[in-house]
Amino acid sequence: MGAMPKASLTTLGCKLNAAETAAIGQQFLERGYTLVEFGDPSDVAVINTCSVTARADRECRQLIRRALRARPSPVVIVTGCYAQLEPDEVASIGGVDFVLGTREKFDLFTHVGLPVKQARPQVRVSDIQEADDFGPAFSTLAGDQTRAFLKVQDGCDFSCSFCTIPLARGSSRSQSVDACLEQARALSVKGFREIVLTGVNVGDYGRKIGADLLRLLEALVQVEGLDRIRISSIEPNLLTDEIIEFVAAHKNMCKHFHVPLQSGSDAVLCLMRRRYTTRQYAERIARIRARIPECGIGADVIVGFPGEGEGEFAQTVEFLTSQPLTYLHVFTFSERPGTPASLLEGAVEPSCRFRRNEVLRLLGRKKKEAFYRQMVGKTLPVLFESDDESGCRCGFTDNYVRVEIPSHVASENSIVGVAITGVKEDRCVGEVRSERRA
Repeated sequence: MGAMPKASLTTLGCKLNAAETAAIGQQFLERGYTLVEFGDPSDVAVINTCSVTARADRECRQLIRRALRARPSPVVIVTGCYAQLEPDEVASIGGVDFVLGTREKFDLFTHVGLPVKQARPQVRVSDIQEADDFGPAFSTLAGDQTRAFLKVQDGCDFSCSFCTIPLARGSSRSQSVDACLEQARALSVKGFREIVLTGVNVGDYGRKIGADLLRLLEALVQVEGLDRIRISSIEPNLLTDEIIEFVAAHKNMCKHFHVPLQSGSDAVLCLMRRRYTTRQYAERIARIRARIPECGIGADVIVGFPGEGEGEFAQTVEFLTSQPLTYLHVFTFSERPGTPASLLEGAVEPSCRFRRNEVLRLLGRKKKEAFYRQMVGKTLPVLFESDDESGCRCGFTDNYVRVEIPSHVASENSIVGVAITGVKEDRCVGEVRSERRA
């Protein structure tokens, strides 16, 4: 009997992409493949791409070259958003055998058959307007059994001027409450302590199927053995008082919101076609902070958007400084073909974009450190994961504070009460006080 075939998979982009990559891996396991690290010798290499930034496109090319350096060269399959948006461009990259679109990746072997090297790339990309299916919603292939990402929603009906997601993933659609509940139970049985609800626009969950995010949360908190439920990201105009109250009232709801902002200038928000003002955003953040004083609150911000002059950027810095946010994800604007933003006047010089990025990254680091220092002297429950590169055990509190302790003190996938004694670089340190079930 011959050796089992091997497949390697890698992901660019968001947590939603990562969850879907794991589901693609399940297709290989079901057909007798062994999964190996990407870059190791394998028969098939799958790259699940993003196309939010130009950097993601460049990284895709680098990963293809990395896969081909393995000997013998694997069959290279490229899928995901970049493949959906620019299939001919992907197919032109040397070494690519198959290009699969957004719909096709969920049924890979139907479109690829037996993966073998091709004389010329085979492109299987359907019109995104036809995307009305949901695809796999969760997978348990992650190396640790601590946190799992449960895909509850896909696509987007919003029309932000900078975003390619509607072009790459189609219109908003949701999985049923019953299906989400069934999968959450399965994840709990497999030992996952926390699930992270993920999607392109999670706050839009259920709109077309007679449900909403609050109803889904009400069902999920009843799942036996599930210690934590975390919302990955939610638009400020979709974050209702009722959701905030629900998170505040339920122990197994993580006290953490990630609320995209994108700009602290109302003029730029208008150009971006965002659906709120800075005043409305600030009201949402104030509501969270009033109801959940120690809540972790993060924000996405884009710098260098067309029309963002020095005055508009100063407004963003001032606004972010005034807000009780605990961390920032800062992105440098890059023109994406096919988006209205790529046609706007007032382009910002690249060097200016990068300078502004550094300004906000520094502000984000200061906010995180200040929030972490507020935790000193408190005892917080930490869900510990595997050891980090230094050999220490790291995990997160429910309000998204990273905590480190010596690896021998707590077991992986345990929830431990830790008395926070200090802050070291990008994490808190402390002493164990109590441990719940492993």
